[in-house]
Amino acid sequence: MPAREMRMEMLVRALLRRDFSRAKGHLEKLIKIAGNNEWGRGYAKAVEGIMNALKDNDTDSLIVQLVSSNNREKAKELLETYSKLAAQDFRDDYERGYYTAWSEFLKAYLGQKTLA
Repeated sequence: MPAREMRMEMLVRALLRRDFSRAKGHLEKLIKIAGNNEWGRGYAKAVEGIMNALKDNDTDSLIVQLVSSNNREKAKELLETYSKLAAQDFRDDYERGYYTAWSEFLKAYLGQKTLA
């Protein structure tokens, strides 16, 4: 498993346990792995947004609604949609990084044996 995917797995586990101090460490390492180019900045923005929404328990956010409902089918649909968006050639690097982060997050989330 590539380092970025492994780090995303660790981030997801920490977030589902609501261990935000550990999640922050994983987030920082994940952002470093992603890099500081346009793709990396899009990736970082997505992961930071996911973490902040979960930390703040923002019930209006998609990720909090998804985790709260444990809706695996919705998560699978979103994974498929975001994976397609990340692969579209007309998207700029920032967008591809953003949607890649969401795809990797959802893949790691669905890989958890017991969801939140």
